[in-house]
Amino acid sequence: MVYSAEKLSEEKVFKDPVHRYVHVRDRVIWDLVGTKEFQRLRRIKQLGTTFLTFHGAEHSRFNHSLGVYEIVRRIIDDVFEGRAEWNDDDRLLTLCAALLHDLGHGPFSHAFEKVFGFDHEDFTRAIILGSTEVNRVLLRVSPEFPEQVAEVIAKTSEKKMVVSLISSQIDADRMDYLQRDAYFTGVSYGQFDMERILRVMRPREDQVVIKKSGMHAVEDYIMSRYQMYWQVYFHPVSRSAEVILTKILHRAKELFKNNYSFKHEPIHFISFFTEQVTLEDYLKLDESVIMFYFQIWQEEVDPILSDLCRRFVNRNLFKYAEFDPAKEYKKLAELTVLFEKAGIDPEYYLVVDSSSDLPYDFYRPGEEEERLPIHLLMKNGDLRELSRESEIVDAISGKRRTDHKLYYPADFLEDTASGAEWKKKIRALLQ
Repeated sequence: MVYSAEKLSEEKVFKDPVHRYVHVRDRVIWDLVGTKEFQRLRRIKQLGTTFLTFHGAEHSRFNHSLGVYEIVRRIIDDVFEGRAEWNDDDRLLTLCAALLHDLGHGPFSHAFEKVFGFDHEDFTRAIILGSTEVNRVLLRVSPEFPEQVAEVIAKTSEKKMVVSLISSQIDADRMDYLQRDAYFTGVSYGQFDMERILRVMRPREDQVVIKKSGMHAVEDYIMSRYQMYWQVYFHPVSRSAEVILTKILHRAKELFKNNYSFKHEPIHFISFFTEQVTLEDYLKLDESVIMFYFQIWQEEVDPILSDLCRRFVNRNLFKYAEFDPAKEYKKLAELTVLFEKAGIDPEYYLVVDSSSDLPYDFYRPGEEEERLPIHLLMKNGDLRELSRESEIVDAISGKRRTDHKLYYPADFLEDTASGAEWKKKIRALLQ
């Protein structure tokens, strides 16, 4: 039998707390799950530092990737099958792209990317196309198949409908992570009627559309996303942990460049510090490795690195104050000077962090990031953009909310053994 069409002799299932079961019948999917690059995702948390705020948030990119695959499998096998607008020849491509869409995420994902200037999507492509076990599995389908999968994930594929299933304003990726993250954080915000949404999804030309009768389920989904971002993803305590994590990596990189003598040479980081990272280096660095270094760096001679690591490992996080950069830039400058006088390095201990989200937007040609809208399929066959029909969605469409916080070590300011005068002034400014 041709490899691309080969089925397992018996269906395999993964027990899943969100979807109950993840079903695998295709040999290609089962082989991809077994690759070392995919198994690595077990060692990358889905929500980065959020476990320090919501203690249940220990789930991984592995969990999420299987969930996205399962949602896509249900859509194309249960809802789209037999519909004229859906080309079943794209089935395996869609399933593989869904499974592998997060393959290139690094440890603590976005914070890690900011420090080293990486984009996980570049590494996803490198894993799919490079000398990897994943690539060897995909090549067995056809010589062109790895590139086709990479193009879908990068949103450059000509198969726009396949892309929209995995990456759009209502896609399998978002539908899984909202429910999964809500489940593991213990909140109710991310819950919505996915069953209803799946039932009213329809393939139409180059995109997936929603029957008008399912509009209220989509409204619920968009509001769930809005609430999850502000109540969970942008939680100020999680952001505090991410600020410290970022500063640890910055400090270690700075020390390395200044020929600091580490007690334990950071061999896993050297290629990152020297900006000569290979794919092999990248795949070796997961969160268990990073946490090992944070543990041993607590004993470093450098007081900043050791302090920041102790804070992260033991959850002694920075406090925060509300901050408006447009109105309070003079205050920030004044605080910076006072921190220096008090002997506290503002580069590492006075940090402005910003969170921003656009819950839904309609198509605006020519913008830097064009967002394809969610379209409703009317009874007469016409398509209508969601916010034109929904007053709820119209109320939040195109409205970007941004929040700024100023993070600092409150315990340093309470210690009056030195710099008491300056610390008193700092505390007054932060009130």
